[in-house]
Amino acid sequence: MGINKCKIYINGSLVGFHNNPLKLKNDLINKRRTGAIDDEINISYDQPTNELYINTDSGRLQRPVIILENGKSKITKEVLEDLKNNKLSWQDLISKGMIEYLDAEEEENTLVALDESEITPQHTHLEISGTAIFSVITSMIPFAQHNMAGKAIFGAKIFKQAVGLPAVNYRNRFDTEMHLLYYPQKPLVTTRTEKLLKIDKRPMIQNAVVAIMPYKGFNMTDALILNKGAVERGLSRSFYFRSYSAQENRYPSGQADEFTIPTETTLGFRGEEAYANLGLDGISNLEVNIPKGGVIIGLTSPPRFVEEISEFGVVSEDRRESSITSRKHLEGHVDRVMFSQTIGGIRLCKVKVRTELIPQVGDKFSSHHGQKGVVGAVVDEADMPFSENGMKPDFILNPHSIPSRMTIGHMFETIAAKAGALSGTEIDGTPFYSDKESIFKMLKDYGFREDGKETFYDGVTGEKIEMPIFVGPISFKRLYHVVTNKIQARDTGSVQLLTRQPTEGKEKGGGLRFGEMESDALVGHGAAMLLHEKLMDSADELEVYVCSDCGILAVDDKIRNRKYCPICSGGNIEKVIISYGFKLLLDELKALGVYPKLKIGDKID
Repeated sequence: MGINKCKIYINGSLVGFHNNPLKLKNDLINKRRTGAIDDEINISYDQPTNELYINTDSGRLQRPVIILENGKSKITKEVLEDLKNNKLSWQDLISKGMIEYLDAEEEENTLVALDESEITPQHTHLEISGTAIFSVITSMIPFAQHNMAGKAIFGAKIFKQAVGLPAVNYRNRFDTEMHLLYYPQKPLVTTRTEKLLKIDKRPMIQNAVVAIMPYKGFNMTDALILNKGAVERGLSRSFYFRSYSAQENRYPSGQADEFTIPTETTLGFRGEEAYANLGLDGISNLEVNIPKGGVIIGLTSPPRFVEEISEFGVVSEDRRESSITSRKHLEGHVDRVMFSQTIGGIRLCKVKVRTELIPQVGDKFSSHHGQKGVVGAVVDEADMPFSENGMKPDFILNPHSIPSRMTIGHMFETIAAKAGALSGTEIDGTPFYSDKESIFKMLKDYGFREDGKETFYDGVTGEKIEMPIFVGPISFKRLYHVVTNKIQARDTGSVQLLTRQPTEGKEKGGGLRFGEMESDALVGHGAAMLLHEKLMDSADELEVYVCSDCGILAVDDKIRNRKYCPICSGGNIEKVIISYGFKLLLDELKALGVYPKLKIGDKID
């Protein structure tokens, strides 16, 4: 075997060696193009390492490109005519070797032209369409070719978080969670993909006038300023639907749950006011207001243990209260009620509660281009800066968010939408195929600057702002990350049984964990009193008695009112304040056979 022979790999496994890898590569590619081998096999040659890779495994991402031969596309005008007349299909183009699928590895050794005007003798393939480089969602971003690749991907992710019209039959659906935008709109700047997918039939944006300028520090970095007047006119207002369900379960004892209004004899009775919204069947009436943590479905359950039958043959059954309540932070109105039965014939009830979400400080918004931010302030309309013709923006975006992220597509969309709003037409912003010169000319014809800037005046003082401000309408999305669903706080409340520390999680009324790194920050600042408060007073402070002679925890006999050491007869018992978590550690060490002893020193005042 020659030392310079090329290694051949199939799906990462070495299968042999070859003297002429380039000939082997070309032979295999020609066989693929003629249909002798499967059209989904990819062949790539790595010259520096002298290795040939053949990939046939599933799960590879592939994309179609047109094959070039001697600098000419294999798809000619005649082929295009045959395609239009349905004489040729997509599969015919592949089987006749006009189009092939490349994966990431084979694409390394190709030179792909964006369009026919770019083709040189060195090019091996031609893009079917510049838009076809992108995924379906990314190709809906107008002027995406002017954004960084990372921001294009990020913009595509944000499409999936937008609040819009989720389904045409949203009234009849009982999804666990659902958002619905009040007044969704068609975008002023569209792409061909959006038209093909008919996105305007299921819109998820609103066209908002956005100015790019700082505003008194309220929109630092990524924060947005929101015009209160626009909010009052319905901008980005949405509904949040949440469904709650319950069923009348049957138990082996023959007893069952029951939809009803719990009575005073029910264990865990919440008081008559708690059940004021329930109908006679124990289910909330339509359109009643449900307060935070209010009862939605009245439900009682049998006792956990079957009672003994008394001498008179009567069971005095104390039923338990097990009603379904709304989430502790959510209030709303009952939107819809549905009754059904499970396969086993058990009655099932679902209640959908509707909450109105008005944009407020902390809610999240974004453009198509990944320019996301939370609302930093909702400013009175009278205090908003205004243009020469009295127009006030709906949003104010910070200038620092543009240069660092290089989302020039965002700027182009603003200018194009401005031209579209003035002319009353939809502007085509399809990546690689948009005509920007005509947009600039349109703005100029309507008496506006080509760069999208306008003279603005301060809304508070009325003084002219020295620099012209970049402003225009742009598609803005409200995202489902709303502060109402995320805000969390705690003062006093329940603790865990094992550690006696506050519970974790928003639904349980838990706080935010003050962990190791946070305590290190306080140590670094020398804030000893605050450190003690956070890790002891606010958590699991415990008084214990320690024998100072042998260093183990003493017994505090409250019945006989005496404290003693269970091992030695010494009477030197000291009171020590520790964390219960530390006491738990000592107990766990004892369980492992390790006997920890505490050394008591003198108290330093």
